[in-house]
Amino acid sequence: MKICTRCIYDDRTPSISFDEEGVCNYCKQIDSLLETYKTGTLEGEQTLFGILDEIKKKGKGKKYDCVIGVSGGTDSSYLLIKAKEWGLRPLAVHYDNTWDSSIATENIRKVTSKLKVDLYTYVIDNKEADDIFRSFLLAGVPEFDASTDIGFVQVLRSAAAKYGIKYILEGHSFMAEGISPQGKNYFDGKYIESIHKKYGRLKMKTYPNMTFFQFMKWAMVYRQQFIRPLWYISYSKPEARKILTEQTGWTYYGGHHLENRSTSFLHTVYNPQKFGIDNRNWSLSAEARTGVISREEALEIYNTPIQPDPELITYVKKRLELTDQDYDDIMKGPKRSFRDFKTYKKRFENLRPLFFILAKANLVPMSFYLKYCFPMKSDDNNS
Repeated sequence: MKICTRCIYDDRTPSISFDEEGVCNYCKQIDSLLETYKTGTLEGEQTLFGILDEIKKKGKGKKYDCVIGVSGGTDSSYLLIKAKEWGLRPLAVHYDNTWDSSIATENIRKVTSKLKVDLYTYVIDNKEADDIFRSFLLAGVPEFDASTDIGFVQVLRSAAAKYGIKYILEGHSFMAEGISPQGKNYFDGKYIESIHKKYGRLKMKTYPNMTFFQFMKWAMVYRQQFIRPLWYISYSKPEARKILTEQTGWTYYGGHHLENRSTSFLHTVYNPQKFGIDNRNWSLSAEARTGVISREEALEIYNTPIQPDPELITYVKKRLELTDQDYDDIMKGPKRSFRDFKTYKKRFENLRPLFFILAKANLVPMSFYLKYCFPMKSDDNNS
């Protein structure tokens, strides 16, 4: 097995390649983003402060000048603290897929209360949420939690439109988290619709799906800008957790994406056991690149088997009305991917030049352009 000499991605990683020094293309992608955004430099900070000045200027006379999505996790909670430090007037927005852990719920309450930030929460009907999750298990695809990501973004954009806000701030750091490899974790609104239509039992009435038309409307008509401040400044997750704990009483939930039961099930049970996918390599590779831990430490952690919580499996079976036999059939059943269902993938590829322009203008996330607008190995003509 060939492993990158800088991070811990190996040759099982989709669309990976290595240079003559054994450095993978994903490390090179991070280098390119560092150069583009001048991350952690004075120039990067000045660029961000220029954007922040524009946000304040455009938000004059309004109750809020930006929207920040919150999950109760480290990055979004820390971004709220920074936004207040920068003199912004954020509206915190949360999409409740009804699978939040009590720690996440308390974290959101603690941080927004301490910072005196208003919270807008959209709650999907829990039976409908469960029906969508169940559909993805029956489909046999790795993106069990895709509906949460799509729903969250749609709620963010809808809340911004409702309050006349042009700027959406997102707490993502490519330095701390990396960018997921091409070929992993693909999803869009058509994908959600396609899987649910085939395997769902209830109508989608309260789920905030995002169609292609809506996606383009938010970007080109409302011209909502997606800003990721942590792409411009130095950022340390351990330091962020320390600040959050000291200033707000925020509590750590034990690992990346474990603040929600659906994402916890995805990362600790479903993907590792059914597909052999261990998504710890994203954050571990990022930590190795930035020196938070050594590459050897990262490999040691990665090679330690994940210990799933048995109670979480019981919880999933009960909520999704799965017998032990149903669950076993799903875990041992066919492995499918987004290529087996209808998606917008080919459309995104065909419109790549347009999305490059929109990404440069922050009207769509740059990570969307990098991950979704290029052909993948073994791709077909799904559209």
